[in-house]
Amino acid sequence: MTHPYAMPPVPPTPQPVRSTPRWARKRYVLPALALAFLIGLGAGGSGQDTKKDTAADAKPAAAKPQPTMTVTATATETTTPAPAPTVTATKTVKVTKTVTAEAAAGSGSGSGSGSGSDDSGSGGGAGTYYANCTAARAAGVTPLHRGDPGYDSHLDRDGDGVACE
Repeated sequence: MTHPYAMPPVPPTPQPVRSTPRWARKRYVLPALALAFLIGLGAGGSGQDTKKDTAADAKPAAAKPQPTMTVTATATETTTPAPAPTVTATKTVKVTKTVTAEAAAGSGSGSGSGSGSDDSGSGGGAGTYYANCTAARAAGVTPLHRGDPGYDSHLDRDGDGVACE
């Protein structure tokens, strides 16, 4: 006899069918894809060449000699500068020195001192004349100062009293 208060067993009621939520599917699918990818990388990087000709492997290496080539490139650039051409320019300048005698009566105390208004050759050197500074340099008398023989205002470009500087 059975227990009077016992109820017969009731089978469990079936749960309604629910699809798995999206986040739960990603939890399994994404790691599985990553694992498959890494396995593929491992197989691809193993160094096995599937396209290799198996008939070539069967031949010994001495059956078909292959030429070997070693390329060594050495680039050394040494530039020796070309010597500059030696230019010797010689210009012959003819210097004419004219000496004139001064009058004895007028050569008193101050005629050779130069008052500043006479720029054409003070100091008793009125007889020496240079056409330009090149002629004065050729004579070896540069720079010419006011009062020196051969000084003239056309040789003094800036008017400071020093010509052919």
